[in-house]
Amino acid sequence: MYRCGYLYERVCNPCERAPPLPTRSLWSLLEEGDSALPLQLNVAVGRVELARETGELDHLDAVERAHERMNALIDDLLTLAREGDRVSDVEAVDIRDIARGCWANVSTVDATLNVRTERSISADRSRLQQLLENLMRNALDHAGDDVTVTVGDIDGGFYVEDDGPGVPPDIRESVFDAGYSTDPSGTGFGLSIVEQIVSGHGWDITVTDGTDGGARFEITGVEFA
Repeated sequence: MYRCGYLYERVCNPCERAPPLPTRSLWSLLEEGDSALPLQLNVAVGRVELARETGELDHLDAVERAHERMNALIDDLLTLAREGDRVSDVEAVDIRDIARGCWANVSTVDATLNVRTERSISADRSRLQQLLENLMRNALDHAGDDVTVTVGDIDGGFYVEDDGPGVPPDIRESVFDAGYSTDPSGTGFGLSIVEQIVSGHGWDITVTDGTDGGARFEITGVEFA
């Protein structure tokens, strides 16, 4: 439980302002990391040994990727454990403005964002930003760097959809499970964080087919400002 202990120490640091989740939930999350992190650590160690034996520095590229994945896993686990579904400082947030700001943080040159709303909602701005960025990253990860992401209105809320391959109906309930991912390079925690943010606001989220056959995430129960 070396990695899990390391994560637990970081999450439960008494100097942190945000309280951790109850022990059972916290350990459940950390156990997910305890199974995923050693795998990446073994990849890194193995490639370092190969680089030493062969002198081929290309192996170090795999080491770098493994380290990046471990960092991403740790960051996502810490977000889940520290923040949970905690929501504070609810205010009127312009969906168009925050969506464009999020897109600037995650987009690639070939990707496109369409915003089809001019409404504002009552939300915790920082947590809504994280929700949108995670959904946008999810679209980039599964639909490619040239994906088109659309944010728009629906009755009682808003949606985020892409024009990628979509989410098969038989796994739509699983995509929010911590650690679940169909992308080998994904952490499996991005959508779990999204669900916790939605829950913290008292909203609901569902996955369905997008207009162009991609994935569409509908967030409802939203209070418009």
